[in-house]
Amino acid sequence: MTDYNYDSFSAGEYELDDFKGPAVGRKAQDFTMQATDGGQRQLLDFNGDFLVLEIGSITCPLYQSRRAKMKDLTEKYPETSFTIMYVREAHPGQTRPKHLDAEGKLSNARALQYEDGEGRTILIDDLNGHAHVAYGSYPNAVFIINKNHCVVYYSDWNNPKSTDRALANLKAGKPASGMGMFLPAIPSVGMATLKNAGKGAGMDFLRSFPSLVWKNLIKRNLRVLLRRPNPVSPDTNC
Repeated sequence: MTDYNYDSFSAGEYELDDFKGPAVGRKAQDFTMQATDGGQRQLLDFNGDFLVLEIGSITCPLYQSRRAKMKDLTEKYPETSFTIMYVREAHPGQTRPKHLDAEGKLSNARALQYEDGEGRTILIDDLNGHAHVAYGSYPNAVFIINKNHCVVYYSDWNNPKSTDRALANLKAGKPASGMGMFLPAIPSVGMATLKNAGKGAGMDFLRSFPSLVWKNLIKRNLRVLLRRPNPVSPDTNC
């Protein structure tokens, strides 16, 4: 990736066969990040028994498609902390182009919080995406982190049903289950998200669609089916 905040989406911007985020049992990196209220927070400063950290942006159809079910999880697990790491625009368009400065990124994150109604805490990565890169660079990964700041579950693509199952296991004192299958965006949500991003976002997505189907829906899901999860205690200290 020569330009972290790319002008237009292409599947080639992502190494979809080689996720480099922190694995289960590894230490999660902490970062100082900006909140939508303008203040600063530490990414790993949370009060719950676990932190569910999801990667997202207002132009990501996958993230937008998961929001309703992730909201259900916040209500099901009120003692758990939930945070969004706001990263580069997954599908920049004329209305919401790539981030040129920190103020533009903050503006989009605030739109997600206050206009779209995202109820979870949103913390904003810096303009060059240092935290995002440390967490794998994918547009909608999810991590569950314990109080010792160890990753006890991750999935390169968030599947709320699998995230729910992982949380239930962890709270019961058992290792989290393996990552879930990749699920495409809900068509109506995906179309609305790309439309709201503005001219260019939809066509850029369509050009990469065959590659995305092959790499995520087929190859990635086959890897998940054949993978054996690495069991890690919920209270592991890494």
